[in-house]
Amino acid sequence: MPSDTNQTVRRVIAQHPAKRDDIGDLTTRRPLPGPQIEQLDPFLFLNHHGPQTYPANNRGLPFGPHPHRGFETVTFILEGSLAHADSTKHQSVINAGGVQWMTAGSGIVHAEISPEEFLRDGGPLEILQLWVNLPSHLKMSEPRYVGLQQESIPAIALPGGGELNLISGEWQGSAGPIDTLTGVFMSTLRLPAGSQEQLPVAPGRQVFLYVVEGDVAVGGEPVKSHHLIEVDRDGNSLEIEASSDARLLFGHGEVIDEPVYSHGPFVMNTREEIVQAVDDYQNGKFGGLDA
Repeated sequence: MPSDTNQTVRRVIAQHPAKRDDIGDLTTRRPLPGPQIEQLDPFLFLNHHGPQTYPANNRGLPFGPHPHRGFETVTFILEGSLAHADSTKHQSVINAGGVQWMTAGSGIVHAEISPEEFLRDGGPLEILQLWVNLPSHLKMSEPRYVGLQQESIPAIALPGGGELNLISGEWQGSAGPIDTLTGVFMSTLRLPAGSQEQLPVAPGRQVFLYVVEGDVAVGGEPVKSHHLIEVDRDGNSLEIEASSDARLLFGHGEVIDEPVYSHGPFVMNTREEIVQAVDDYQNGKFGGLDA
């Protein structure tokens, strides 16, 4: 696909490998944070669970009730299913191809476990969870949750042969179903072997690009599967070419440029705010959730 002469292509400045950090019998890889990168402002954390196949009568996912404050979680169910419940009374089971977007904001308790059918029958599982920071003036926002099945997420054909699943933000006249607090653009990409795409990104925005699987080149540079690809913030497009069938997580957001003070499930700006978060949680101010 020929390049638009008015487009300047962003270049790769680093590739951050996802390190294995299994949680019990759950295969887990984490590229962010990593040895060479604390955050990719405003993106804080990514866990890649699976791919793996669970047997019948399994124990499922281990993420029982736990708290969060100060940021958002975006969970991509690539294979399998995921049951969600939280202290604001939301409940859902999201299946393969679906997405969960939760704003922890001022404080929430939630559980992410396998539904009864999966525990009984087993099957393939692959899930990504991304943490997106909130600026200080939004950290104490009211908690909220949206769970979307695959059929609610627009699948947009790209000119080079790929497909973009639009979760939030705008893409050439289409709007994603999630209305975010900070204008984050988020999508998943499927690129067949031989496809080449030029994806617009406004200059200055931070790109989040993770190669879930496949062999691709970004801005002409070969990049590796299970790597977070850090690009510069100068250009206005991202050029991706796939030499095998590939799947990627592609998003971008405004840089917050504020101090980040995190402690486990809480992400604030100061140590004092973390102490307050722990105290509020221990005193029941996040609400409750039965196991």
